[in-house]
Amino acid sequence: MSDETNTKTNEINSQDKMVNGSAWMTGGSIVSRILGVLYIIPWMAWMGNKDVATAANALYGIGYTPYALFLNIATAGVPSAIAKQVSYYNALGEYQVSRDIYKKGLQIMAITGIVSAVVMYVIAPFIAANSPVATVEDSTQVIRSLSWALLIIPCMSVTRGFIQGHHTMAPSAISQVIEQVGRVLFMLMAVYIIRIVMNGEVVDAVSASTFGAFVGALFSALYLLFVIWRKKPEMDRNLATSKNNSTVSTNAILKSIVKTAIPFIIIGSGITLYQLIDQFTFDPMIRAVTNMTTKQIINHYAIVAVNANKLIMVVISIAGSMAITSVPVISELLAKNKIKDMRDQLSNNIQLFFFIMLPAVIGMAVVSKPLYTVFYGYSAFGTSILQWSSYMSLFLGLFVLLGSTLQAVNQTRSALTALFIGLIVKLGTQFPLLYLFQTHGMLFSNILGFGVTIYLMLLALNKLAPLAIKPLAKQIGLIVLVTLTMSIVVFITQISMYQLFDPENRVGAVLNVGISAAIGGLFYLYVTLKIRLADRLLGNRIEGLRHRLKIK
Repeated sequence: MSDETNTKTNEINSQDKMVNGSAWMTGGSIVSRILGVLYIIPWMAWMGNKDVATAANALYGIGYTPYALFLNIATAGVPSAIAKQVSYYNALGEYQVSRDIYKKGLQIMAITGIVSAVVMYVIAPFIAANSPVATVEDSTQVIRSLSWALLIIPCMSVTRGFIQGHHTMAPSAISQVIEQVGRVLFMLMAVYIIRIVMNGEVVDAVSASTFGAFVGALFSALYLLFVIWRKKPEMDRNLATSKNNSTVSTNAILKSIVKTAIPFIIIGSGITLYQLIDQFTFDPMIRAVTNMTTKQIINHYAIVAVNANKLIMVVISIAGSMAITSVPVISELLAKNKIKDMRDQLSNNIQLFFFIMLPAVIGMAVVSKPLYTVFYGYSAFGTSILQWSSYMSLFLGLFVLLGSTLQAVNQTRSALTALFIGLIVKLGTQFPLLYLFQTHGMLFSNILGFGVTIYLMLLALNKLAPLAIKPLAKQIGLIVLVTLTMSIVVFITQISMYQLFDPENRVGAVLNVGISAAIGGLFYLYVTLKIRLADRLLGNRIEGLRHRLKIK
C-alpha cells in the first residue's frame, strides 16, 4: 500500500473517529441539556406566580455559577486531560502507563473533591453577599446545597476521561443522560412535595433542586463503574500486550496529570469566569447607570444569566461534545507526528463546527419569540435577550472548541493568553456597554471579549499548522449561505404561523416552534445533501441517507 493511500486511510479513520465520537457526545449532551431545559416548565409553575418563579430561577442560577467554577477546579479538567494522556500512551502501546494514570487520577480527584466541597461551603456567604439577590441567607443555603455534589463528580470525571481515551464515547454520553434524568426527577419530586403538598418556602424548594446535582451524580457514577467492570476483560487483554518501554514513576504521572489538567481548568472555566464577572458586577454597575429597583435588577439578571442561558447551553453543548471528542483524536495524531493529518483534522473540525452550530444558532434566534414563551411565558424583553444570546452562543461554542484544540496540540500558553486578553476586554467594556445598552450590554461585552479570544486562538493554530484559508473560507461561506437561506424559510414560516397560532400563547408557541424547527431542519438537511456539503464533512456514510431519501 502506498504512502498516499496510507495517509488517506488515516485521514478517514481520524475523521470517522471525530464524527462517531461527536455523534455520541453531541447526542448525549443534547438530550441531557434538553432535559435540563424542559424541567423548567413544571418547576416554575409549581414555584408560584411569574414574579416568584423568576426570583426562584435567579436564586437557582446564582448558586450554579460559582458551583460550575468549583466543579471545574475540583475536576481539574480531568476528563479531557485523562483522555489526552490515555489516548497518547495507548497509541504508543503503553497500556500499563494508561492504567496507572487512571488510578493516580482517582486518588487526586478524591482529594480535590473534598477540598473544593469544603471551600465552597465555607465561602458561600461571601459569594451570596456579592450577588444580585434579595437575601444573603437564602443564597448561602442554595450554594451550600450544591457543594455535596463535588464529593462525587471529580472521581466520576476521571472514569469518563479514561473511557474517552479509548475512543469510546457512548458510555460517557449515556452517563450524562443518566445523571440528568436522576437530577431532574429528584428536583421535580422535591419541588412538588415542598411547594404543592407542604406549601413550603421557595428557598427550601430551590435548595432541594440544587441538591439534585448530588443525586444525579450518584446514579451516573454507579453506571460508569458498571461500564468499567464490563470492559475489564478487554482492558486486561490490552494490558497483557503492553510494550512497557516507557517507565513513568508515580510522581511523574502525578506531575503529568496536573500539568496537563491545570490549563484545562482555566480554559474550561472560561465561560464561567465571564458569568462570575456578570454576577459580581451587574448589580452595582446597573444601579449606577439606571434607576432600576432591586426587584427589577433580579428580574433582568434572571432573564439574561439564567433563562436565556439555559436555552443557549443546549446549543453550546454541541461544541463541548466536539471538543471532548477532538482532544484524543488530535493528540493521537500529534503523538505519531502526523502534522499534515493534524492540520486537515483541524480544518475539518472547524468546518464541522459551523456546519452544525450555525444553523442551530441562527434557527434559535429566528424562533426566539415563541421559544422563550414556551419555557418562561411571553416577554418582549426576554425575547430580545434570547435572540442576542443565541448570536453570542456561536462565539462561546467556538471558544470551547478552539480552546480544547490548542491544548490538544500542546499550545496551552497561547490558549491561556488569548483567554486572559479576552477577559480584560470583557472587564473593560462591561460598564460602558451597560451604560449605552443597559442589560443588553452584558451580552455585547461577552461577544467582544470572546471575539478577541477566538481571533488570537485562530492565529495560534494557524501558526502551528497553517490552514488552507481559501478552501476553509469557501466551505464556511457555503455553510453561511445555506444557513441564511434556511433562516429566510423559517422566518416566512414564522410569519405564516402567526396567522394561525398566537406566539404569545404557550400552546401556540409550542406549535410555532415545532413546525418552524421541523421545516427549517428538513430544508437544511435536503440542501446540504443535495449539494454534497454533508458528504465532505460527515463522510461517505451519509450517502446511504441520501439514497433512502431519494436525493440525487
